[in-house]
Amino acid sequence: MRRLFPVTYETADHLGREEPRGPEWSLDALADAYAYPPQAAGKPWLRANMVSTLDGAAQHDGRSQPISNDTDMRIFGTLRGLADVVVVGAQTVRQEQYRPARAREAFAARRAAAGQGAAPSIAVISASLDLDFTLPLFTEPLVPTYVITGSGAPADRVEAARRSGAEVLLAGDGTAVEPDRAVAALAVRGHRRLLTEGGPRMLGQFVAGGVLDELCLTVSPMLTAGDAQRIAGGPALRVPERFELVSLLEEDGFLFTRYGRRRH
Repeated sequence: MRRLFPVTYETADHLGREEPRGPEWSLDALADAYAYPPQAAGKPWLRANMVSTLDGAAQHDGRSQPISNDTDMRIFGTLRGLADVVVVGAQTVRQEQYRPARAREAFAARRAAAGQGAAPSIAVISASLDLDFTLPLFTEPLVPTYVITGSGAPADRVEAARRSGAEVLLAGDGTAVEPDRAVAALAVRGHRRLLTEGGPRMLGQFVAGGVLDELCLTVSPMLTAGDAQRIAGGPALRVPERFELVSLLEEDGFLFTRYGRRRH
């Protein structure tokens, strides 16, 4: 297990530290710390990136930004810079006003060496396709935007998605999307390094479907109370699934954790 702390952190010496990296980690250092495992080159690897307050809130006033910080956003950008595709739910697209992922020079060499495009694609999961297909996410992406839905989705909305330039993938026999089929549909198109940024309902479906390999969770040193969603929602697992701590970073009270599925 790697434990990385900034040079200014003095109270966790008993945990051990790697070489100090200064008060702000470079993008290269973060990219090394969050590199996909070697097996992701051969089969799909789905990681999630979420943020939660100390009392379990994944949002405040419907958005994640108020409980985040600058380093969390740097990690957010790093995880995107390493991914083939970012998978996101329709509600999150609407709430967070998603735009196409952009090419970043900081990750250009890594992406080229890994055989990736200039930027990750965005894949939006939606049963109803209640989306504004005039948004830049669909009409102006640098790389194709995917819309993943079931075969029972409204035909007029499927056509609207295709007219916008999005590529529609069917991953379910009804209106609902089956998580394993969504992952498989993206893998067929060469996308094996998968990243999901939520929302909670969709992450809950990935957890219930047994397809989540890794969770990158920022624990924010904030309390919000209220009735905000947790990072994952929906039906509970019959037996809780155990994940193992892979790495831990800390800055200004924020904990940047990385957990992997426990392998037997």
